[in-house]
Amino acid sequence: MSAHEHSNQSAKTDAQVIRDPVCGMSVDMETVKNRHVHEGRELGFCNPKCKDKFVAEPDAYLVVKDQVCGMDVDTATAKWMHKHEGQKFYFCSEHCLHKFEAAPQDYAGEIKPQPAAPKGTKYTCPMDPEIVTEEPGDCPICGMALEPMGVPVADAGPNPELVDFTRRFWISAVLSLPLLFVSMGPMVGLPIRHWLGETTASWMEFFLATPVVVWAAFPFFKRAWNSVLNRSPNMWTLIGLGTGAAYLFSVVAVLVPGIFPQAFRQMDGSVPVYFEASAVIITLVFLGQIMELKAREQTGSALRALLDLAPKTARVVHGDHDHEVPLDEVKKGDLLRVRPGDGVPVDGEVTEGNSFVDESMLTGEAVPVKISKGDGVTGGTINGTGSFIMRAERVGAEMRLNQIVELVASAQRSRAPIQALADRVAAYFVPSVVGVAILSFIIWALVGPEPRMAYAIVSAVSVLIIACPCALGLATPMSVMVSTGRGAHAGVLIRDAQAMEALAEVDVLVVDKTGTLTEGKPAMTDVVNFEDGSERKILSVAASLERGSAHPLAAAIIDGAQQRGVRPGQISGFTSVTGKGVRGVIDGKEAGLGNAAMMGELGAKILPNFAATLEKLSGEGKTAMLVAFDGEVLGAIGVADPIKPTARPALDWLSGENIRVIMATGDAEATAQAVATQLGLEDVRAEQTPEDKHALVLQLKAQGLKVAMAGDGVNDGPALAAADVGIAMGTGADVAMESAGITLVKGDLGGIVRARKLAAGTLSNIKQNLLFAFGYNTIGVPIAAGILFPVFGLLLSPMIAAAAMSLSSVSVIANALRLRNIKL
Repeated sequence: MSAHEHSNQSAKTDAQVIRDPVCGMSVDMETVKNRHVHEGRELGFCNPKCKDKFVAEPDAYLVVKDQVCGMDVDTATAKWMHKHEGQKFYFCSEHCLHKFEAAPQDYAGEIKPQPAAPKGTKYTCPMDPEIVTEEPGDCPICGMALEPMGVPVADAGPNPELVDFTRRFWISAVLSLPLLFVSMGPMVGLPIRHWLGETTASWMEFFLATPVVVWAAFPFFKRAWNSVLNRSPNMWTLIGLGTGAAYLFSVVAVLVPGIFPQAFRQMDGSVPVYFEASAVIITLVFLGQIMELKAREQTGSALRALLDLAPKTARVVHGDHDHEVPLDEVKKGDLLRVRPGDGVPVDGEVTEGNSFVDESMLTGEAVPVKISKGDGVTGGTINGTGSFIMRAERVGAEMRLNQIVELVASAQRSRAPIQALADRVAAYFVPSVVGVAILSFIIWALVGPEPRMAYAIVSAVSVLIIACPCALGLATPMSVMVSTGRGAHAGVLIRDAQAMEALAEVDVLVVDKTGTLTEGKPAMTDVVNFEDGSERKILSVAASLERGSAHPLAAAIIDGAQQRGVRPGQISGFTSVTGKGVRGVIDGKEAGLGNAAMMGELGAKILPNFAATLEKLSGEGKTAMLVAFDGEVLGAIGVADPIKPTARPALDWLSGENIRVIMATGDAEATAQAVATQLGLEDVRAEQTPEDKHALVLQLKAQGLKVAMAGDGVNDGPALAAADVGIAMGTGADVAMESAGITLVKGDLGGIVRARKLAAGTLSNIKQNLLFAFGYNTIGVPIAAGILFPVFGLLLSPMIAAAAMSLSSVSVIANALRLRNIKL
């Protein structure tokens, strides 16, 4: 995003400080004289030159959308540009440019600057999500720049903090290199200070270091000061103290060297200066911050990839013609054509045609799903080789894809309970480090070698710098951000980090049956012939009778008959008899479908072998119904709720992880036991009401067990909310998903396995990060204090301490990013 777009998103204090759109300098809007109104927005400039430059060529400071792929393009630096109908179009790559040139009519559109964060947007800290403000600024706890909440990742643009820090880093590096050359030259055989003279060399260092410390490091010192005002010591407190002490000592040494006693002087009588330490430390901190910010941007790649799943346009069907429109112009009820290989633009229902749709990016399921008329499709999934027309039902923010993105973004801002450990440590850590630095200074000043005070300052500054707890603060949030994005691609949506940590420690899984272990949609499973009955005759009679029935099993029988090529016939005199079945007249003869009582009403005899068949079907958890025609029982039909194919493998894996699985269902005991037998489950609780399921969860928790509950219906809501972690099927009721901490997009138990693997991997990753952070400081602080000096004569340079501090953050980030490749 351009500088003037960022001006509205930069940190605003009470003085309304923004950034100059041209040079990026901070501008106080209350006092600045150079202002300009552009597209209804007042901009502030640090000097007339910047204002004139912007007024003369405002387009040079805009960021637009690539017309082909939709990526952000900086018009000031873009290499690929094409004029079309008198308008300039900018592109992110040569590929997009050539694609536009080949078919510009497909990408026509007006170039507009990036929108600022919507009015009313709230801002939060990615490391401390409890901080929520109405205005952008810095976090009062950790000092990081606040980020807008609810702004789509694709529209957020480049991180303004990253842009600013990058500019400050390069200026700092340009000034620090000659500074380092002057100060450290003698150590590599270049007597530069001897050539220049000690006084001249010190003044040269002063002029080189001052812009770095006073201007470039201003954000650091501002955050350090805020940490003191907010009584929340953090990494910026230590950086501010360390670099500030080294710089101020050196300034006094240059301006009034005569005030220093002999203990501060070197063997030649001069007072040592540490300009290079302060400037190089600041440069290295900038480098570490840039690497950290870029790595954090990578954690948003999962969200960007999800958003990119949705095509940018849709083909609206108007009579015999199709008209391509931008996605945001699609309205509910529009008919849309989806061609082979196209992305499905929005959520809707297929009205014509059939195909196979790849839902892997949303569900993690690699096998394409067959769709035909009446089936629902989800925006962002990829169509296969077929073509179909769909009716748009959910568009914009209502789309499932956008809801998933918002859920993942919310989870990334949440805190895992294990973070409390890091918070407790951090609360005491900074004061302890300051105490160690002071103690180190005193010991070196009293018993150190000459010049004692110089050694004392070096050790104290090194302790302050190397102990910066940035790695500690990153340990948990980085892992959570990466893993939630990875989970979204595997069809596992995590509401918050607490749910993920709880799932990693679960001892017991309580599962509902219908819709969780089973499909939740009855299907015809058996057609049994008696005597002279034929399968087609049985199905024809049953389907004809059920054609007029409102019973839940009627649709299963009709669908089963049609799948076998049998269509329902005409029927007259239809009657539904509660508790018995249905009856009617087909071709002038009495027909019926139901239990033994219905057969008795029709005068059809039930032979012993009929009863044995009914008992066998019932024992398998199926609903068995007899079919009679013209006084004769033709056969029986079995209907059941099929077990999901992924249920048994998932349950076997969970058992292998020593997770106890309990099936809790409202079904009758016989049906529940039949399903449990097929799945190898031993602990079954049948005829459970919602209150019973809720009580079961509370009973298990009272035993000290970590309980997960998986369900899909309204009746599962209380138990899902009571469990340590609720797992909802994405195909189920909304109340179930609202009560759960984890939602499985596909709605199968294989998702629980993926969720458990992800949760366990994330918790392990967090512990590794905390170990890195704690171990680093445990080793680094004593070395910086000089514990190795008496034995090895080794005293850590503040510059080496700064490099090590940055490296610790990078190691935590790199470890967290490994979660992007975790096998689920």
